[in-house]
Amino acid sequence: MKKGLILEGGAMRGMFSCGVLDVFMENGITFDGAAGISAGAVFGCNFKSRQIGRGIRYNIKYGKDPRYCSLRSLVKTGDLYGAEFCYHEIPDKLDVFDRKAFAENPMEFYIGATDVRTGREVYYQCTDGGQRDMEWMRASASMPLVSRVVNVDGYSLLDGGIVEAVPYRCMKERGYDRNVVVLTQPAEYRKEKASALPLFRIVLRKYPKVWEAMKVRHERYNAQIRELESLERAGELMIIRPSESLGIGRTESDPAELERVYRTGRKMAASRIQAVRDFLSA
Repeated sequence: MKKGLILEGGAMRGMFSCGVLDVFMENGITFDGAAGISAGAVFGCNFKSRQIGRGIRYNIKYGKDPRYCSLRSLVKTGDLYGAEFCYHEIPDKLDVFDRKAFAENPMEFYIGATDVRTGREVYYQCTDGGQRDMEWMRASASMPLVSRVVNVDGYSLLDGGIVEAVPYRCMKERGYDRNVVVLTQPAEYRKEKASALPLFRIVLRKYPKVWEAMKVRHERYNAQIRELESLERAGELMIIRPSESLGIGRTESDPAELERVYRTGRKMAASRIQAVRDFLSA
């Protein structure tokens, strides 16, 4: 049996996942492998490096810093979330990412991004938390309209959530058969067609395959959630998610709001911790 952890994205809804993962670490919950998309990748890496509290800490401290996320950054660099500050300054100097612990932890860690040329999901295994890994994490979290395409390892990439918001397929194909899935939307949520589709069509005109994926993104997401719920009913996986909408904006920077959503994740994880243990040991 291979135990897997699967992390949905969702920008600052990812504070919920940070809360869940911190409670897991505090209670000694481990997995053989994990996979994250977008926010699930950039926040989930702290689970492999075993840095309790890091995800919420640096977001509260630097969330309002214009170098972290701002229209100024978007205009100046082409990225709403500043690449240099988020993927170099913070992990290298301001809130150091423990690359040694990351590399030494035997848990496999996969992240997904969208290949803009093919419109398909591409998965990459992070191994040492170095700059190559960081570029893949940046690619996974590079939201269309507000991010540049990231070129790494011969790929041109954008946000992994365009094609596959929950990386269940990645884990299944690699033999993980006992999976805990952390979602950032409540059970009743179903994605609707994006209202900004006409704008996406203009911005993504160089990448018709991505545009085609964006048109059916809501249908693909809703079908995947139905599949995951069916698998949970069959006892093949376990879902942890908020009981109601988190009510937080994708680029929220208010420390109180970030803390609220983080605490919501902690509370949910604490209430399910014994169920997680039972599921993983079954």
